[in-house]
Amino acid sequence: MRRAAARLGLSLAICGALAGAAAASSALQPFQMIRSLQLVQDRIANGDHAALPMQRKLLEMIDERMRNATPEDFAEPRNFSALLIYAMSGGNPVTLDVALSRLDPASPAKPLADALRAYLGGNFKDAGDALAAIDPVALGDHAPFVALVKGTVLSNEKPDAALENLDVARLLAPGTLVEEAALRRSLLVAVSASKPDVFTRVSSAYVRRFLRSPYASQFAEAFVSGLAAMHASLDAAQMAETLTWMTPEQAETIALRVSRQAAIANDPAMIAFAERLAAGEPATDPRALLYSSIGGVASPKVADTLSTLQSIDRSRLSEGDRALLDAATDIARTVVDRPEAVPASAGPVATGLDATSDTESYISSTRAKLDAIDSLLEGSN
Repeated sequence: MRRAAARLGLSLAICGALAGAAAASSALQPFQMIRSLQLVQDRIANGDHAALPMQRKLLEMIDERMRNATPEDFAEPRNFSALLIYAMSGGNPVTLDVALSRLDPASPAKPLADALRAYLGGNFKDAGDALAAIDPVALGDHAPFVALVKGTVLSNEKPDAALENLDVARLLAPGTLVEEAALRRSLLVAVSASKPDVFTRVSSAYVRRFLRSPYASQFAEAFVSGLAAMHASLDAAQMAETLTWMTPEQAETIALRVSRQAAIANDPAMIAFAERLAAGEPATDPRALLYSSIGGVASPKVADTLSTLQSIDRSRLSEGDRALLDAATDIARTVVDRPEAVPASAGPVATGLDATSDTESYISSTRAKLDAIDSLLEGSN
């Protein structure tokens, strides 16, 4: 209760400050405005969704102030640092171009400025080249932001270097939106580069610290993708431990999504992995019953599988899952009623097709009917 009251008080105070500052933003130094932005962003990282409109308003005010800044303004090191932080916090690339055009070409900050322009323009190669000789740790206040950008631009070509820089970013700015973003981006690198150890470490850190972040749904997408892609090299017990830091609803949805992907892929190893994620939880959710039954449609216990499928309450399934239930039920019924019609080479999902049917076409047409499961964290806060 006290914490909620404190958040409300802070929000009201910032709102009041914004109202007053909006009328006199030109009188504020850029570094003062950036400090306010960072305060709001830290609240966002820790789950204060009410701060999102404040962030948008502050970015608008800072954008105007940066456009009207003079070379004398940027002669103050704190203001130049503020410009860089603004650029790396979702700032307007056009405003950055206007501001940097006033920078002395001989300035030692020119390489960094060029790197940021390339980064905001989506040119990661040039940004990476410009940042190659820059050590973020030596840059003072904007060091964690530069490390975050450097890690981002290196993600595709140099995953190990990217992870090193993302680690620097989060270690230099613990508990902030920089750390939150660094963990999310590290997870993406771990998935794309198939690094199960990094995936395990980063996902655990994120769910313990930032599960209330409004950006947690992005983490959830990468997390499910990683679980599905690397299930063979991940420790299911460790992953199940990570899920215990989530709400029961969140953990159940993660396990369901992995189980669903395993069912569509006809991957028994992934199905077993998903079952271990949900170990100890009874499969009473109709989706769980459906996904866990898919692999049984061609097993010796197919009659039991058919009975389970027929018991599922289809009114609690999405349209896509109802289509999957119908397909699985038809396949199981075919196996029970006409086992001689089953091609000997058919896998679990293909079982029950005519011998002349194309298995891959059938699987593709079934998969195309499936709807995406609702967003992981919707309504969880």
